[in-house]
Amino acid sequence: MPAIVAAVLFFIAFLINAAHIATNDVLTSTNFMLIGLVALALHVAGVGAGRTGRGWGRRR
Repeated sequence: MPAIVAAVLFFIAFLINAAHIATNDVLTSTNFMLIGLVALALHVAGVGAGRTGRGWGRRR
């Protein structure tokens, strides 16, 4: 899930940058890109994974 959020944030950053949209200091393309990188780092770290390894073994 964090990877999808990161992709959406990167796309928004690309649109802001490509269309030369004037935004305030908070909603710049750089800030969207940095938030996307945080979401991508969370995805790589395993945050938001559906299940852990417990319970998926052989049943008795």
